[in-house]
Amino acid sequence: MLFRIFFALLLLGFAFIVHLKNLLSLPGSPLRLFYGLTAFIFICSLIYIVAYHRMKNHIRLAFIQIGLDTFIITILVYLSGGFASFYSFLYPVVPIYSSVLLYRKGTLIISGLASIQYATLIGLEYFKIIPPLIPGWAHSAASYHWGYVTYKIFLIIIACFAVSLLSIYLIEQARKAKKELIAMRDHVGRVDKLASLGEMAAGLAHEIKNPLASMTGSIQLLRKESFGDPDQDKLMAIVNREAIRLGNLVNNFLLFAKTPGGQMQPVNLTKEIEETVMLLGKDGAHRDVDIIKELKPNLWVEMDPVHLRQILWNILLNAVEAVGENGQVMIRTIPQNDRIAVEIIDNGIGIDKDNIERIFLPFYSNKSRGTGLGLSIVHNLLEGYNSRLDVHSAPGRGTTVIFRLKWFQPPR
Repeated sequence: MLFRIFFALLLLGFAFIVHLKNLLSLPGSPLRLFYGLTAFIFICSLIYIVAYHRMKNHIRLAFIQIGLDTFIITILVYLSGGFASFYSFLYPVVPIYSSVLLYRKGTLIISGLASIQYATLIGLEYFKIIPPLIPGWAHSAASYHWGYVTYKIFLIIIACFAVSLLSIYLIEQARKAKKELIAMRDHVGRVDKLASLGEMAAGLAHEIKNPLASMTGSIQLLRKESFGDPDQDKLMAIVNREAIRLGNLVNNFLLFAKTPGGQMQPVNLTKEIEETVMLLGKDGAHRDVDIIKELKPNLWVEMDPVHLRQILWNILLNAVEAVGENGQVMIRTIPQNDRIAVEIIDNGIGIDKDNIERIFLPFYSNKSRGTGLGLSIVHNLLEGYNSRLDVHSAPGRGTTVIFRLKWFQPPR
């Protein structure tokens, strides 16, 4: 809007200079129309400023503004000589800022609108339906061969669409780079947070593990003694069971705190995914979940197969638990340059924006069962393979989890 006001000031200054030099002394001089057009631009700009603060849909407002800009340029071209006007260069300028606000579809619509207006204006001038306002400045389109007129029309149209496509491409690349930068920034912050938690947790987990092992061993020895009291046997069985569960929790916590180095070897990613899905399907609690596989055949990565199975199991388990009965989970592999993207998409309850980052924190879980360490462990495991876990979700729309592993070509 500010740039439009600046352009109107330039246009007003140009008309004023022409008027002072008295270059146009004809009674029908269009200078009054120039002044009127400038005033119209100023009025529109004031209306836009008011509408910007009152309208919620700013994209629609931008569409109205840019669409009206094409009509203003058409009027300006007509006032400044029509076919010979040097203001025709403004048509390809409009798609440049249009691509910033209206994206691909809106920019192509604006380019088509500008092209139709210019072709219509020159066509009407060529067939002498509308006369040029300033015949002294240049010849009208009617005085040129139809081939040259057509060539110039197509030149403007091609310029509009060429600039549109180039602007769209550059803007989309800039948006992707910005999105990737934000994702990387969030990932680095998450890594720093988990690293500090891991260092603190490692010592605490070791301190818990040693006395827990002594307690478990003592209970097991006591159970071997026959006291002849079934209530005592039952109580010791409960203590032993809960001690084992607590021990498993501590082991998982240690795995989160300090991920052990894996045995690097070629692994058939497609085969591992299929086996993990098959094992999950045999789990009675998740038999009603429809798991769809879109897997490229014979994709290989180089990593510890135990780590890969744990990553796949934890993410898939979260997905099937999120959808519940009769839900749907899709897993697919997408080769991307030297990486293989693994996408796991569910149609479950989704996660709101405020909780997206919290799901990577240890012991955070919105489930009645589970320790809340699954995604924290997955995050740390992927970090060891220069990968990261991206989660995109919205309440009621499901969740998409993506991670990328380096593509490995096994020797033949």
